[in-house]
Amino acid sequence: MVKLPSKIATENLSIWFERIPALRSLTLHVLDHEILAIIGPANSGKSSFLRSLNRLNDLHPGFRKEGKASLDGQDIYKDIEVGLLRKRIGMVFALPVVLPLTIYENVIYGPRRHGTKDKKRLSEIVEKSLKAAYLWEEVKDRLDISAMKLSGGQQQRLCLARTLAVEPEVILYDEPCSGLDPISTMKIEEAMLGFKKRYTQILVTNNTKQAARVSDRTAFFLMGELIEIDTTGKIFTSPQDKRTNDYISGRFG
Repeated sequence: MVKLPSKIATENLSIWFERIPALRSLTLHVLDHEILAIIGPANSGKSSFLRSLNRLNDLHPGFRKEGKASLDGQDIYKDIEVGLLRKRIGMVFALPVVLPLTIYENVIYGPRRHGTKDKKRLSEIVEKSLKAAYLWEEVKDRLDISAMKLSGGQQQRLCLARTLAVEPEVILYDEPCSGLDPISTMKIEEAMLGFKKRYTQILVTNNTKQAARVSDRTAFFLMGELIEIDTTGKIFTSPQDKRTNDYISGRFG
């Protein structure tokens, strides 16, 4: 099998929580600057895969893994310090988790932790990150208010801006639009498409239409296994596996 140049790669990655398998022998290559969508029904290992990439699974006391996951050829579990890994691989969750601080302080939280002290530089980061997350025009005159006062869609875009502020290389999205209205969803998707030149992005979504709108390739997971991966156009028009077709057509899931 010819190996394509990849930003992230897994080789026979298996994951368990206690004795329950979540992911089974996953070998998957994520290409630099692509948007890879991952679809599949609940309990297919989609979120477990994402959390393995920035080692959030480590926080679960029953977590165990076999196989390898790498970033730019470096073993994620052996070669990269966890703090640096989570700077390089950012994550946006299904529900926005804003800090009980001002909008400004939310965005600069990460850069400050990583050593940026200059106030002018921090203000530049805030403006740049909020603009990239399509939020700047809505909040530029009230950066000193509590982030808790923002709407749900605005809070999610603030979480995205906070992720961008530390200049990651990869952005993981775990159902980022599941609780958002159509307008907020559109803004998140516009941001994702605008990021393609700068970031590698992996999107877990139960919204197959969203996967079709934004992704370059789509992977279908089922019961912890990768069933099929191909260009998004092929997955949604002529999948090779009947189970993929059944899921996309709504026969199960």
